[in-house]
Amino acid sequence: MSGEDVLVCGAGITSFARTEASGRELAVQAVRAALQDAGLPWSRVRAAYGGSDAAGNADTLVAELGLTGVPFTNVRNGCATGGSALVSAVHAIRSGAADVALAVGFDKHPRGAFDPRPADWGLDEAYGREGLMVTTQFFAMKIQRYLHDHGISPRTLALVAEKAYANGALTPHAWRRKPLDADEILASGLVNDPLTRYMFCSPGQGAVALVLCSRAVARRLGGAPVTLRAAVVRTRRFGSFEVFSPWAPPGTPTSVSADAARHAFEEAGLGPADIDVCQLQDTESGAEVMHLAECGFCAHGEQESLIPFGATGIGGSLPVNTDGGCIANGEPVGASGLRQVHEVVQQLRGRAGERQVPGAPAAGFTHVYGAPGVSACTVLTR
Repeated sequence: MSGEDVLVCGAGITSFARTEASGRELAVQAVRAALQDAGLPWSRVRAAYGGSDAAGNADTLVAELGLTGVPFTNVRNGCATGGSALVSAVHAIRSGAADVALAVGFDKHPRGAFDPRPADWGLDEAYGREGLMVTTQFFAMKIQRYLHDHGISPRTLALVAEKAYANGALTPHAWRRKPLDADEILASGLVNDPLTRYMFCSPGQGAVALVLCSRAVARRLGGAPVTLRAAVVRTRRFGSFEVFSPWAPPGTPTSVSADAARHAFEEAGLGPADIDVCQLQDTESGAEVMHLAECGFCAHGEQESLIPFGATGIGGSLPVNTDGGCIANGEPVGASGLRQVHEVVQQLRGRAGERQVPGAPAAGFTHVYGAPGVSACTVLTR
């Protein structure tokens, strides 16, 4: 995309731990925090985009934020809801339709697993009766094949989760803040082979808001803006084996995550080697392992020589999920993608506290993936 430069001038986040607050209340908190961070009033926002999966319509937030008549568009796109809201806000800035735009994502899911219905995804009821609407089973099948094909050990999956809990312990807004070691994670009880209980994230709650500005506005504000070099959303192509996909063709499957990452890097004019810190979708440990390669950060199978040696830790060569990711924060669907961007913004600003990546990181990447095969990626720079 061309047009106006887009800068993140304000970022706000709520706690992702369980509270009595509603999803809408959390969203209002996040928006107000982002506006305060940017140094702007709500009346200055010229366009807003936001959504949730289960906590209501984002446009109704104006009842609390202020009845200014701002064009506010509801977005609902599964796990890419936050990323899709962000892309929409970016388009508004780049097209010149707005010089200040808001993206907000929020959710508050009940305890327990998600309970999707086959008909809502264009699938026969038999698909549900066979247990294939159970996401834990899908992710287990996918990572089982991946481990086999690329020589990766189940212990590496436990090490991914161990890192997530360690980073969550350093993150004030994280839901799970107790460190767990790999042996505890492996012994936590098998859910679907090879994934154990503590390798999974859980449905949760939380809200994130970002204030985007044109360069002219950002210059007047001062502060510590971060440049959003790319923001893309892609859906699956033929041959992609995805959540709620009722079949897989022979041969090596394609990847919507690889497509989204490639387009994001092309738009940004950067490559994986330029990234100093990244956030990858970690619905469970295996997802982070696969997405490392799918997004271009290593070759398939190379994870086995990187993860066990600390390469993806906060002090490693490529810090991944420095806030604990979905495993430590849970997954409020509407908020997850924007939580990733919030974390990279803080890392690039040097404001990540105990989890700050050393060496003044200058470029960051985020990636989210969800059913039935959609991915959103961003590239940001100081």
